[in-house]
Amino acid sequence: MMTEEELTEKRILLERANAEREAIFKRYDRGRKNIDIDAWDDPAFEIYTQADRYGFLHPEKEQLYRDDIEAARRKQIEIERTKKWLKMRNNWTSAETKERLQRRVMKGIPDRLRAAIWKLLLNLDQTLAENVGVYDKMLKFARQYSPDIRQIDFDVNRQFRNHINYRERYSVKQQSLFRVLAAYSMYNMEVGYCQGMSTVAGVLLMYFDEEDTFWALNALLSNERYAMHGLYVEGFPKLMRFLQHHDKILTKCMPKVKKHLDKHGVDSVLYSLKWFFVIFIERIPFSLCLRVWDIYMLYGERVLTAMAYTILKVHKVKLLRMKDMDQITEFLQTILYKNFGYDDDTVIKALQLAMFELKKLNLDKLPPAPVNEFPKVPFGQFIEPSLEAKIGHRNEKFTERETELKETVLYRSESKNGADDEGDENGRGDHVARNGHHRDENGDEDDRTERDCDDITEEDDAYSNLNTGVSMSSLRTIQSFTTLDTSTSLATSLNSLVIIDSFDENCDNMIEEITRL
Repeated sequence: MMTEEELTEKRILLERANAEREAIFKRYDRGRKNIDIDAWDDPAFEIYTQADRYGFLHPEKEQLYRDDIEAARRKQIEIERTKKWLKMRNNWTSAETKERLQRRVMKGIPDRLRAAIWKLLLNLDQTLAENVGVYDKMLKFARQYSPDIRQIDFDVNRQFRNHINYRERYSVKQQSLFRVLAAYSMYNMEVGYCQGMSTVAGVLLMYFDEEDTFWALNALLSNERYAMHGLYVEGFPKLMRFLQHHDKILTKCMPKVKKHLDKHGVDSVLYSLKWFFVIFIERIPFSLCLRVWDIYMLYGERVLTAMAYTILKVHKVKLLRMKDMDQITEFLQTILYKNFGYDDDTVIKALQLAMFELKKLNLDKLPPAPVNEFPKVPFGQFIEPSLEAKIGHRNEKFTERETELKETVLYRSESKNGADDEGDENGRGDHVARNGHHRDENGDEDDRTERDCDDITEEDDAYSNLNTGVSMSSLRTIQSFTTLDTSTSLATSLNSLVIIDSFDENCDNMIEEITRL
C-alpha cells in the first residue's frame, strides 16, 4: 500500500510521461515542419556523392564499382524475368505458377515487382480485408498508452541513416516507421517493442505503404513459417535456439571451422545476432540480403540456418587463416557487409546446396519450439499497461528468463576465453613455423599452398598481424551482458548489440562532418 506522498509522486511522474509521449507524437505529426531539428539529427548531404539503386547513399571514399557491360547484361535479364513474373502474378493460384515459383524465387524476384510478390507470399490482401480499421485503432491506443514511444523515437532516428528516405529527421519514411512501430507495440503487447523490429520494419517500408508494413511485420512475427515472435519476446528463447542449432550444424558439418572459432573464443553469439535477429540486414550486401529475404518469404526460418552455414562455408579457407578473435569478428560483422567476395547468384546457388545438404542430414529445421516462444494472448487484445510501465521505469530485478540468458552467455564466453588462454600458454608463437609454412591446430604443417588462399583480401593481410586477444566489438558485446545494472533490463542490453554497429557508423559520420567544418 503506497502512502499519499508516494501516490502524489507517481501521479506527477505519470503526467510527465504522458506529456513526453504526446510531445513526441506531435513532432512526428509536424514532420519536416519542426523548427528545432538538430544538425546531427539532420546531417547535410554534401559528404555523399551517389546513391545505389536501393536508395543507400555512399561516401566519396566508397565509390561504387560499376561494370557497364555486366550492368547492362543484368538489366536485360531482369527485364526478361519481369515479364515472366508479371504472368505468374496474374495467375497466382494456377498449377503452373505453383510449379515454377520455387525455381524463380531462387533466381530472384525483380525489384520492381518485389512489393507485389512479397504481398502475395505474406497473404496481406486477405489480412487487410479481415482487419479493417485495426491499424488506426492501435495507433490511437499507442498515443494514449504505449510505454515504448521514447525508445521507438530514439531508434527511428538512427535507423538506415545512410538511406535517402530515412536520412532526414521526421521525413515521410521516419514518420511512417514511427507510427508502424508505435501501433504494433499495442497490437502485440507481449513483445511491445524490441529494437531489432525497427530494422525489419524499415526494410518492409522500402516496399510497402504504412498499413501494409504493419501487417507484413505482424505476419513475420505470428505466421508459423517465420514465428519471429519468439525472437523478440522476453528472454529471446528463439534466438537461443538458433544459436544452439547453428553450433550443432558447425560441429557436424564443419568441425575444423568450429574448432578454430572455439580456439579463438569466437562464440556464435558474437557474430550471428544480426543474422537471426534481423534476417542478415547490415551483415551482407543489401542486394544479396534482398535475395535472402525473397527465399525467406517462401521457405521460412530454415533459410536463416542454411544461410548462416553458407556464409561460413564459402569463406572457410579465409576464416581458417585468421589469427584471432578481432580479425574473425571484424570479417564476419563488417567486411562481408561491404564486400562479400562473391556475386549474388553464386551465393544463392551455394545457399540452395546448403539447404539440400542440411535437409539430407535432418538439420534444416530447428528443434521443436518451447511454449514460451508462442503468444499467450490473442494479438490486438488491449491490456492497459501497469503504472510503472506507463511511467517508464525499468524493473529493478531481472526476470528468471533474463537471468538464465545472462548466465548462459557469460558461461559460453568465459569457457571459450579460458580455452583460448590455455591454448596461448601452450603454443604461443608456434602458429607459423620458421620456414614460413602454416601449422594447423595440432601443430602439423598445413599442406595448403598459397594458391589455395589466393582469394584472401588485402583487408585480411592488414589484420594478419593483430593479436589483441579480444576485439573492441567483442568487448562491447560481452560488456553488454556483464555490466548490467538495476536500471537497465537485459532486453535493452541484448537489443543494443543489434544496433551497436549502426551507432558506431553514425559517430564516424558525425566526426567526418565536424572535420569538414
